[in-house]
Amino acid sequence: MERKPITAEGKRRLDKLLKRLIQEERPKVIQAIKEARAHGDLSENADYDAAKEQQALLESRIADLSAKLSMAQVVNTSKSSSDKIMFGAYVQLRDLDNEEKVAYQIVGEEEADISQGRLSIGSPLAKKMIGLKKEDSFLLQTPKGEREYEVLDFYFK
Repeated sequence: MERKPITAEGKRRLDKLLKRLIQEERPKVIQAIKEARAHGDLSENADYDAAKEQQALLESRIADLSAKLSMAQVVNTSKSSSDKIMFGAYVQLRDLDNEEKVAYQIVGEEEADISQGRLSIGSPLAKKMIGLKKEDSFLLQTPKGEREYEVLDFYFK
């Protein structure tokens, strides 16, 4: 079984989500199934079919999340003092083509959320940044063409 890196905060978020799915969402779905059964004939009961489908999706999500958490390897980067970018780093970049600044934290695949600035370690951008130092620049091939970035700063917390 291959271990997957995850930050301590990412693991806490996934644990919290799993707990909510099991303790709050599962009982709601079970209740919806009970109420739908009370309506009689199950063969033509759309409420029952919908509740059973919702249950299947929920149980699949719970199983998937449980499996991912069982493979998670928490990496504590709060005490990191590397002079190179690595997993867990908060990185500030400048797009040298348009001078736009962007910031990301490099995190595990399961906790990545680009809208929150959490970039998957498996993404092309993160792969390019790993091992770089402050003021290094690099090229990244994107769907819109090649982009050049400069590492403005990075830190661990």
